[in-house]
Amino acid sequence: MRFILLLFLFLILAEPAMAYVGPGLGAGAVAAVLGVLLGLLMLVVGIVWYPIKQLIRRIRSKK
Repeated sequence: MRFILLLFLFLILAEPAMAYVGPGLGAGAVAAVLGVLLGLLMLVVGIVWYPIKQLIRRIRSKK
């Protein structure tokens, strides 16, 4: 209960940071996020695709 009260107080008493995110920093942040997401996607595709490729090679070599 104390945590929720403190969180509520911090949110109520917070002031704006008056920070500026320029176009370079914004584009860099977007590129970093996309890079991480695409890297994870490639990891999943690689983990799934490699066993399927090996299975296809085994099936073709038996014929």
